[in-house]
Amino acid sequence: MSAERVCAAAELVENQARRVVVGGVPIALVKDSAGDVHAIGDTCTHGDISLSEGFIEGEAIECWAHGSQFSLLTGQPLNLPAYEPVPVFTVDVVDGDIFIDPTITKAI
Repeated sequence: MSAERVCAAAELVENQARRVVVGGVPIALVKDSAGDVHAIGDTCTHGDISLSEGFIEGEAIECWAHGSQFSLLTGQPLNLPAYEPVPVFTVDVVDGDIFIDPTITKAI
């Protein structure tokens, strides 16, 4: 599968997650306070909850249901109750548009 356009970078709101589905894969798309764009699996590994409905704190996204936080950079859980990571996808910004290939995860 090749990278798919998901939205314009200008559509993202700083420190808010946006849910996108690419190739059937739910992804939480986040622009952090530094302006960097992150793409992380949208499903909390603890409670099967959409992470895009959660909160952004620095370089972490927090699940609203049980408080598990995941690194936007690595997908690793930062606290319990989650202990399994979520995938992190490579983001390409081309001419102001965001592209993601859900078959390619970042090597951490």
